[in-house]
Amino acid sequence: MHSFSLMFQITCSQIIEANVSKMFFRIIILLIRSSIGGVTTLFLSVLQYIAGLNNLFSATKNQRVYFSNRKGLECLAPLVTTVEETPQPIPAKVKGVIPKWIKGNFLRNGPGKFEFGTDKYNHWFDGMALMHQFNIENGAVCYKSKFLQSDSYKINCEKNRIVVSEFGTLAMPDPCKNFFERFKSKFEMPRQTDNALVSYVLYEGDCYVSTETIFMHKIDPQTLETKEKVDWSKFIAVNGATAHPHYDPDGTAYNMGNSYGKNGSRYNIIRIPPQKANSEDTLHGAKIMCSIPAADSKRPSYYHSFAMSENYVIFIEQPLKLNLLKIYINKIRGKGLDEGLTWEPKSNTIFHIVNKHTGQIHPVKYCTKAFLTFHQINAFEENGHIILDMCCCDDGSAIHMFNIHNLRKDGNDLDEVYDSVPKLFPRRFVLPLHISSESPNDKNLNTLSYSPATAIRKEHGILWCTYESLHDPELDEEERCCEFPQINYSRYNGKKYNFFYGCGFGHLIGDSLLKMDIEARKMKVWKEEGFFPSEPVFVPSPKAVEEDDGIILSAVVTPRQNQNTFLLVLDAKTFTELGRAEVPRQIPYGFHGMFSPS
Repeated sequence: MHSFSLMFQITCSQIIEANVSKMFFRIIILLIRSSIGGVTTLFLSVLQYIAGLNNLFSATKNQRVYFSNRKGLECLAPLVTTVEETPQPIPAKVKGVIPKWIKGNFLRNGPGKFEFGTDKYNHWFDGMALMHQFNIENGAVCYKSKFLQSDSYKINCEKNRIVVSEFGTLAMPDPCKNFFERFKSKFEMPRQTDNALVSYVLYEGDCYVSTETIFMHKIDPQTLETKEKVDWSKFIAVNGATAHPHYDPDGTAYNMGNSYGKNGSRYNIIRIPPQKANSEDTLHGAKIMCSIPAADSKRPSYYHSFAMSENYVIFIEQPLKLNLLKIYINKIRGKGLDEGLTWEPKSNTIFHIVNKHTGQIHPVKYCTKAFLTFHQINAFEENGHIILDMCCCDDGSAIHMFNIHNLRKDGNDLDEVYDSVPKLFPRRFVLPLHISSESPNDKNLNTLSYSPATAIRKEHGILWCTYESLHDPELDEEERCCEFPQINYSRYNGKKYNFFYGCGFGHLIGDSLLKMDIEARKMKVWKEEGFFPSEPVFVPSPKAVEEDDGIILSAVVTPRQNQNTFLLVLDAKTFTELGRAEVPRQIPYGFHGMFSPS
């Protein structure tokens, strides 16, 4: 998985507009004015008597559920440990052959610093962004890395403590303040982090690093220099945006971001033009093309990405909920934002389909049982249907398992953590578009003969959908786990395709690379004991004809101190190794990346 930094700029007035009891705020005001000892305990006790708040703190702890039975997993602690940056390029030792037609920078992003002074981050998604570059030219490779010079990073360095809160870590009040000032700060919403550690994105010809808050940073992909900080809210009314935009062939970008206000919580689809009007532009011209109301305005869904076909944006409203009130109260209690995420398995997952050209929401309500997804594989249209492929699981507790304490465990304790993590599998849904009041009830309206996925019309016009599994049926369940899916994006995104690539998760992080032939239902695997490959990135050959004509790039890391990190190059068609470029540097396991051709 990767960073799910959910910093929301939710003001008190916005929460009031979400129908929070006025009594709640009167109590806060009285308590702030009070300076008696034990006031926080008194405050929490009073909250228990406010209608509708009991469940925030009194829920019983669920019994641990196990999803596998692995033993003897290798300790990952060195891969979630602070490292030094390598700002000057160092040559890599090439073994095998790296094709000379590959020219450019393979860029990676992820956490690289997990503490400041004696303050330590709690969650994998909290660490400071470390940008990596593998420069490839004429069969040779050089490596360098630099910490993103975000405001969060700089002020944390200056104060030598964690000043800015992250997803799972709440910054403590300034120890130089008196008791009353520290207490009062508990009721102030934290500043949003600009620690953009998730991915690289392209807008209007510029390269940015991104997370899920309102801030991105423009960077130079050649030098890894941090340039301009960009605020989404200066251009459109959103409280953040995903780190996974989609692109039309002409470069037009689409993204999604939430907004919270007097009209409740809404999911907004954003369109960004392909080119800037002048050289100083950043997100100029960005527009909200559609705004989807949340099924529950007080508890909107968390989403990490969305899908896009040639003519439609597909948003998946899943029952992993952002409890806005709980997020606010957890701030007062000294808890991280991650504890404001709740999994509601009795709720349905809803597919929202939006026409890219008109911004109109499709009137049919497509539903299925509760599932969790972080990344979609692809979506395309055929004979009046949208075919939607994604990696998903039936339990939403996975995001809470990736705290640093868990990732640094070893022995039986590590095995138990892995066995407790829900596993994600590739699945396909088929969504018929041409549904009317005349469409029959209780009949499968999927007319595509090659997919057993169903879409059955129920009462009130709801279309109930079931999925088709996309994995190799001969594999064991643990071998079917797949995340960080990638395709030949430039030529097949939004189009019918046959191959996807991903990481196998026989560990808490990716421990293999996979190539799936959807039609044949056959999987090819690259795996090397003690090594952990990053998300695979497909680069097409210059004269590619077939879908899998190209190479796969992956940064392979290891916790073993006597082994080197390396850039792996696979032939995408045969899924065999062409070459590797070894780097004598310890690199933490990261999230996402891209290839930037030169």
